[in-house]
Amino acid sequence: MQSAMVVPPFLGSSFVGFKEALAFKESQGDYFTINTLGYLGKYQFGVGTLQLMGVYNATKFLNDPTLQEKVFRTNLARNKWILRKDIQRFSGKRIKGIEITESGILAAAHLAGPGNVKKFLRSYGEWDVEDAYGTSIFHYLEQFSGYDVSSIKAVRNPRI
Repeated sequence: MQSAMVVPPFLGSSFVGFKEALAFKESQGDYFTINTLGYLGKYQFGVGTLQLMGVYNATKFLNDPTLQEKVFRTNLARNKWILRKDIQRFSGKRIKGIEITESGILAAAHLAGPGNVKKFLRSYGEWDVEDAYGTSIFHYLEQFSGYDVSSIKAVRNPRI
């Protein structure tokens, strides 16, 4: 018996394509899931990140897809602010054979946090980390390269 491969819908390189591809990688697009480490929802947010965004009720968050989408965009705006100089400096360059793009940087920041992405970029890939499931910053930089995330504006300390 052959197993069916599950693939996300193809939405091209648009922002919607970016967020849906990232959501598929994180949770297979399931708003109502909690992983084995306690990360929540479609985009697998930790409680600490939710609190940074101004969300203090994890149950409400998990049961509110609209709130999850707002938190995702707000966190992207925050990461874009924190990484704005690195995005400008490294976009278009190659590190360890992959082209660095703004969308790859933002996806990697979603995975590992903006501070870890700065360390990766500034060490030219010598410093890399993996999440508990074995996914590295390098992998996200590569997998999420080339999406249009220009609709996300960098915001210092954004809140919901």
